[in-house]
Amino acid sequence: MVRIPQRRALKAETVLPEAAPSRRGLLALACACGVLPSLLPLSARAAVAAAPARPFHAALDQAAAAIEPRMIAWRRDIHQNPELGNQEVRTSGLVAAHLRRLGYEVREKVAVTGIVATLRGGAGPGPVLALRADMDALPVAEEVDLPFASRAKAQWDGQEVSVMHACGHDGHVAILMAAAEILAQHRDQLRGTIRLLFQPAEENLPRGEIGGARRMLEEGAFADLKPDAVFGLHLSSGLPVGALGWRPGATAASADEFRITVHGRQTHGARPWAGVDPIVVGAQIVSALQTLQSRQVDVGEPSVLTVGQFHAGNRSNIIPDRAEMNGTLRTYSDERRSYMMRRVKEMAEGVAAGMDARADVHWEPNGYPSNRNDPTLSERMAPSLARVCGPDQLRLTAPGLAAEDFAYFAQAVPGFFFTVGIIGPGIDPRTAPPNHSPRFRVDEAGLLYGLRGLLHAAADFTGSGAPA
Repeated sequence: MVRIPQRRALKAETVLPEAAPSRRGLLALACACGVLPSLLPLSARAAVAAAPARPFHAALDQAAAAIEPRMIAWRRDIHQNPELGNQEVRTSGLVAAHLRRLGYEVREKVAVTGIVATLRGGAGPGPVLALRADMDALPVAEEVDLPFASRAKAQWDGQEVSVMHACGHDGHVAILMAAAEILAQHRDQLRGTIRLLFQPAEENLPRGEIGGARRMLEEGAFADLKPDAVFGLHLSSGLPVGALGWRPGATAASADEFRITVHGRQTHGARPWAGVDPIVVGAQIVSALQTLQSRQVDVGEPSVLTVGQFHAGNRSNIIPDRAEMNGTLRTYSDERRSYMMRRVKEMAEGVAAGMDARADVHWEPNGYPSNRNDPTLSERMAPSLARVCGPDQLRLTAPGLAAEDFAYFAQAVPGFFFTVGIIGPGIDPRTAPPNHSPRFRVDEAGLLYGLRGLLHAAADFTGSGAPA
């Protein structure tokens, strides 16, 4: 097996670490996706033995080392030119041209800007394996001083916003582009079929629009060729370079957004008895909702219900006729998710009615289910990761309450989703700027581990390069 040095002359972003954002700032930045490891317990060593190596693994490692400079260049180019969900025209164009040059069958514009590509192995029959990378950036203004930092602007929900790859999706695209090339180079030793999924809009879309993985499936990503499994990865600011993380079962929470509108009756601030104050009613609803987690569900199963916005009125001496609240729900099980959604509606309506007001509860239709790794598949693939990073660097990670729409692919077929460390030496992962932060940074030395992890897992799952 080829030895891959941990530090090379081609270094990652050489920027001095800055102070991590406050917890309040972090929560304000947290969107649909991304593991937010600074809010999670530290990962533990997984105690998984490395799978035996074959000559094919050494060949994959040699190819990965050779392509690493180009992979990093792709990542930097995409980082400097980020695109928001369903706007990934430039990114998907780069990917499609690359895949066609490699001989893949390419279908474009799946779920607006997504790509589905297929490579059929030349070493005989075998399973169908899907590999996924998300392409979209976030409406975040970059605060990292890099020669390839983003200065991009775009329209998002009717407003001009700054755009940044603050969650590592630029790295995901670059890794899968590199994996695509290496798999094509070794097509004669590849068994079965590889299906690549370059996915838009993982960070979700405004105003309840359905997109991302769910829409790709609705538009036939698995219809003509259903995979036997799907693999994905995510760059993680909670792990050092050289470490890979995994866990069976739940890896990320469901994510649902709600809006509660309280209808009162407008009156002068000096005569509150002449109307119904929706602000007071709304405040009671916010307080009451906190008892769902603290008093009505088993604390052994985590869930989070957060009201993140409260809007009402426009003058200090006018009681308005309505107040609006927005929030998010995170759970690990469909049962808890359904229960909490039902009880939010019942409680908001009940509190409002008891105070002579009315509450309307709306749940956005584009929520994400909990992302779950298939237990059997995960146990099977973990030794492949241990071979790449070494058993001491394979971490059993804690499930996060952030969300990941890879969950839709993993509902359709067995899924395996792992994390890739990108925190460089001398930086404590507990205080490093997290995913979704404007100060999020990637030590690019970690990309090679992600690429090798994906290649080794794909080779082992398909049985490629093994004696007939």
